[in-house]
Amino acid sequence: MTEKEKMLAGEMYSPSDPELTKERHNARLLFQKANSLSDDFKKERDALYTKLLNSGDNLWIEPPFHCDYGSSIKVGHNVFMNFNCCILDIAPVTIGNHVMFGPHVQVYSATHPLEAKARNSGKEYGKPVTIGNNVWVGGHSTICPGVTLGNNVVVGAGSVVTKSFPDDVVIAGNPARIIKTIDNSEETTI
Repeated sequence: MTEKEKMLAGEMYSPSDPELTKERHNARLLFQKANSLSDDFKKERDALYTKLLNSGDNLWIEPPFHCDYGSSIKVGHNVFMNFNCCILDIAPVTIGNHVMFGPHVQVYSATHPLEAKARNSGKEYGKPVTIGNNVWVGGHSTICPGVTLGNNVVVGAGSVVTKSFPDDVVIAGNPARIIKTIDNSEETTI
């Protein structure tokens, strides 16, 4: 297997592999250019973000945005990412429809061995992250490797999400825990 194939399979791989280094460099060129464009060039900026990510319609990213590769990020329709979003996408990161990220949201699929000798080898691995539909992630929250958030989840600001959660819950804290359930059976009028 190539190092990229190992990476995508969630196996230990070498991030210093020349193919992976080049792909990360190319992603940085795209997001740095997009991040540097003012709101006067929003259409061009959006086109660069769309080229970087596998995204649906109506993706709105407030720059700056950062990621490893972009190619492992699948974004649904009507997604908003506020300022300073960072997604480490060495494993697949799937974001559903109608998702909102507050400022400084971090999504990590990258992880490292716990054992010092293995960690010091320079190798790493990833665990996929899945965020369901209609999810709101509050500012300064971190979604850790291997986490799946169900549909209609609300993540309180500053939370560190270290495990998966089902549909229709409000979670918050470090580590995040269920604060309450949400009744989505009826529409609330505002």
